[in-house]
Parts: sequence; C-alpha cells; structure tokens
Amino acid sequence: MTVRAGWLLATGQTREDTRVVPIGIMAPEATLTTRDGVIAGGNPFAATGTGAMRLQIGTGRAIVQGTTAQGVYPVAVTSPETLTFTDGHAQYTRIDAVVLRVYDAQYDVGQQTTAVVEVLVGAANANPSAPSLPSGAVRLWDVTVPAGTSAGTGGINWSSALADKRRFTASYGGIIPRGYGLSFDGGYPGQYRDNGTGLERWDGTDWQELDPVIGWTAVTLAAGYTNGGNSQGSLRYRRIMIAGVPHLQWRGGVSWATAAAPPNTGLPLAAPLPASARPALHTSASIAAGGVPIKVDCQTNGHLKFIGNPSLTTWAALSGLIYPLDA
Repeated sequence: MTVRAGWLLATGQTREDTRVVPIGIMAPEATLTTRDGVIAGGNPFAATGTGAMRLQIGTGRAIVQGTTAQGVYPVAVTSPETLTFTDGHAQYTRIDAVVLRVYDAQYDVGQQTTAVVEVLVGAANANPSAPSLPSGAVRLWDVTVPAGTSAGTGGINWSSALADKRRFTASYGGIIPRGYGLSFDGGYPGQYRDNGTGLERWDGTDWQELDPVIGWTAVTLAAGYTNGGNSQGSLRYRRIMIAGVPHLQWRGGVSWATAAAPPNTGLPLAAPLPASARPALHTSASIAAGGVPIKVDCQTNGHLKFIGNPSLTTWAALSGLIYPLDA
C-alpha cells in the first residue's frame, strides 16, 4: 500500500503506518480544525509527466482536514503514484485538480474507506476554472487540458499545463513554509509564517512582517568617485523593516577631486539600485558633506543624486541616511 492514512478505522493502523505518517499537534486553523497541507522536506508530491496523458506524483506527507466532526487525517505517500487524465473536450479547455483525498465511510455515505491520490475532472467551458474540493481533500496541482487533447494529438504539454497548488503546514508553534497562496488568516496570535523574503507574525488581525536580519550590499561607484569619504567606509545599503514599513538604510561615504563639483552630474552610483531597493516616491534628505550639509535626492529610478552647493568641498557621507520604500 503506497498511500497510508492514520486514524481510518476500517483499514486499521499498523505500527509502520504510525511511524510513517506525520503524527502530532499541527498548526491550528480554528478551535477544532487544523491547517491542512503538505509537510515540507525535499520536494513532496512532485509532479512529473510520464506519458502523453499520464502524470506521476512523487512521495510526500500531508495533513488532510475533514469536517469539524471528522477531525484531521495524517497521510503519507510512500511510493510514486501514476494518474491518467481523460481526453480533452472537443471544443473547450478544462482544468483538472490533482488531490490527496481521504475517504471515510463513517462520514462519506456509500464511499470506501481509504486514502488516494486522484484527479478531479473540471468542467470544460470557454472560461474554465479548477473544480472545488470536497471535504477531506488537499489540492496539490491544477492541470490545464486543452480542447482536443489526447494521446493521439501529442497529449498534455506538461511544461505549461501544471500549476503548483501545494500549500504547506507545520506543527504547532512551527513556522509555516512559503507555498501556494499567502491569503490566509493565522490560527492564533503569535503564529509565524515565511512569506518568501522574511518572517511574519499573526497578531490576531493581520500578518505583521518582522524586521529581517539582512547583510549589507556594496555598490559600484560611478567614474570620479572613491569610497571612504571622510573616513566613513565603503558605500553600502541594506533593506530593513521599521514598524512594518520597508526602508533603505545606508552606510559609508564617497569623495571626489574637485571642490563643489560632484562628478557625473552628482550621480555617485554606476548602476541603478534593484527594484526592491527603490523608493516608490521621490524622496529628498539632508546628508553630511564637506563644508556644508547637502541634499540628496533618492530617485524612483534607483539612483541617488547629490544637489551641489558652492561651499561643498570634496566628500559626502551617507551614514545615517534612511528612507521609506513604500508609498
């Protein structure tokens, strides 16, 4: 048996089942329900096309939530499962869903008691959508089946047909890994999740991004500029969070040869900053410079621009410059 589920009465639960399936208190979604989904580790439930209309789903472990009365089922797929898709509709495209599903005859009238990986066939129409899930199912992949698709016409183009819908879960107190879809509420204040770039904490109402620990990124200077102006060190920046708002923080200084004349029309950077480090709005600030403070424009195109002053000498320091990146 390659699809095993814990707590299915009719099938029994062997000691091996208990060792393989994920047992423990998982991330809650409500008082009596659990956030279902895939357990991270390797590439669980990977999808690989093995034929014109055949898809192989790899091994993995997951938590499947039934109704509130049913509770949650721990499930493991211990050997790859191969699925066969029906031919496409003559006129319209459809979207099928590959799901991990638990059938429990105690709750599903007329059904067997088992756990399976199966295909839910979507409706073919001019604007197809993936089928809704029944209770006791976790969506893994959506597969687009174009009109007229069959083994005789070359089958499904797996490189473009697959849409990854795996969402992840974790044990109680653990950090939920990033997966498909971030539009979900936390189950309790103090729950954490990984959004792909940092951590967020659920405060009971909203996800609040935590201040990430990010190293400094050095920049390449335009011709005519030298690092270390006023002994400030090399020019570098990092993206930080302040009260949930992304900011860019700078360190270092630059120098040049001719007083009152920053080279390259006052643009010290050889290349624009990446999109993630650019302010959404043009932002101006005052910085320390030789002889007199000067203004620096932090531009939406990713450049900094020094606004000169007749009393300016030959250096400018950006240490302490911090500005918001959002609008």
